[in-house]
Amino acid sequence: MKPQNLTTENFDRAISGSSQPVLVDFWAEWCGPCRMIAPVLDELADEHAGKASVAKVNVDEAPEIAARFGITAIPTLIVFKDGRPQRTLLGVQSKSTLAAALAAAGNN
Repeated sequence: MKPQNLTTENFDRAISGSSQPVLVDFWAEWCGPCRMIAPVLDELADEHAGKASVAKVNVDEAPEIAARFGITAIPTLIVFKDGRPQRTLLGVQSKSTLAAALAAAGNN
């Protein structure tokens, strides 16, 4: 299962319409660290299917979403629950760190 690509058209619906935690990766095509973390996000999407969602926002294609959440460096990962940011992680993160952030948001 691949992370869902979010755009200005579907972002709010995807974030606020989910009762599960949603991990959103703010990334760009030209970002080396973003490409490094992509396989980890694919694994998390598979392993957490049914419990949490993983999504991506390309900051070059949706700069207004990035601006809304104050994204100044990528990759930035934000865990949302009930449409609200719960935790922000900057830079490349380990799979275990991201899984723990999703689990913590799921327990809130």
